[in-house]
Amino acid sequence: MKLTLDHLTKTFPNHNKKLPPVVAVNDFCFEIPDGELIGLLGPSGCGKSTTLNLICGLLAPTSGRIFFGEDDVTDLPPENRGVGLVFQNYALYPHLTVRQNILFPLENLKGKEKLTKAQMNEKAEAIARLVQIDGLMDRKPSALSGGQQQRVAIARALVKMPRVLLLDEPLSNLDARLRLQTREEIRRIQRETGITTVFVTHDQDEAMSISDRIVVMKDGVVQQIGKPQEVYDDPVNLFVAQFLGTPPIHVFHGEVQGERLLIGGAEVLPVPGAPDGKVTVGVRPEGFLPAADGALACRLSRVEVMGRDVSIVCSHPDCENDAIRAIVSSNLTLDTAAAEVRFALRPKKVHLFDPASGARIPFAD
Repeated sequence: MKLTLDHLTKTFPNHNKKLPPVVAVNDFCFEIPDGELIGLLGPSGCGKSTTLNLICGLLAPTSGRIFFGEDDVTDLPPENRGVGLVFQNYALYPHLTVRQNILFPLENLKGKEKLTKAQMNEKAEAIARLVQIDGLMDRKPSALSGGQQQRVAIARALVKMPRVLLLDEPLSNLDARLRLQTREEIRRIQRETGITTVFVTHDQDEAMSISDRIVVMKDGVVQQIGKPQEVYDDPVNLFVAQFLGTPPIHVFHGEVQGERLLIGGAEVLPVPGAPDGKVTVGVRPEGFLPAADGALACRLSRVEVMGRDVSIVCSHPDCENDAIRAIVSSNLTLDTAAAEVRFALRPKKVHLFDPASGARIPFAD
């Protein structure tokens, strides 16, 4: 089911009546093709959960329209939109078994959609097999692990085969290992069902690992939309660059002179096409290349061996980050006793930004 958000805006009254209303979602325009999994990504308060609540009908937009396919659902109540919603806290009925929790949405169907008991049980069994909880049907939620409860919540949302599946930070209550396993399961389930899915999270690793495309938001405004790797490689502004990536991008104060990038007075990279002036420089952790004659000299703190890779922890007076973490291959030989480490920079991993607006400044790499 194609999902279209047409100039969607939501404002809330300000607690201080002397101040203008709070704009939670500002002129959101986006079309999600049928069958895609979209990650809504951003910090707390950016408007991603509000957007989800607008799509499912729990909130009414201040302006703009919402379409499921060609159907305008803006004014439809949630129960008539055909959405499946999975909450952060799962919202399972504790006094009901897994089977009863899954059956609950089917038992409330009316009219032509009403099913027989046998049909409902057949659907419940099928969806339980899909999410791999068919052996837990007679247990109650208190007897399940966090990951199992999450699967029950997903099964309950999917059993009616909704037109759109909405996931509101569904993994935030799980430990790190279980989060990894469950997000892989969510991706598998989404691919097998082909249901258009919107996944809300503040965890960029989650969004990038399972989404077909990500939408990065800040203060209710969409900053960038694209495939995860494309957004990572080509951020439109400093906010997007800093929000994506682990370890985060390293931010330096620099200057362009005659199409040459200078950091701390040292010429570190040619930047053809970039205008002269002060710039903010972002360097991805994998953009540092240790070299004896490298122009960027940093004070070495320590080297952390991580198996496949090595993290060189160092510092530079013109870097905003407390510590620089350069990720390099473990095959490289490093003098860990040295006081200084020198780097060349990989052009494709270096981004220039306007110091005032944060907008990306392009150059030919």
